[in-house]
Amino acid sequence: MPKMKTHRGAAKRFKKTKNKIKRGSAFRSHILTKKSPKTKRGLKKPQYLSKVDTKRVEELIATY
Repeated sequence: MPKMKTHRGAAKRFKKTKNKIKRGSAFRSHILTKKSPKTKRGLKKPQYLSKVDTKRVEELIATY
């Protein structure tokens, strides 16, 4: 059986840290005029996946 390939879409969206998976925030690309500066600052910060989704994403971004 051939080796599994890394899911390239997932590899571009998620980065693995020591024990968490980091992701970007949604709602940051457009329609920013109605959002408060505090909200926009908060959206800059990295977000982390919940433990429920971590295993599934780790399988997608694993480099074989």
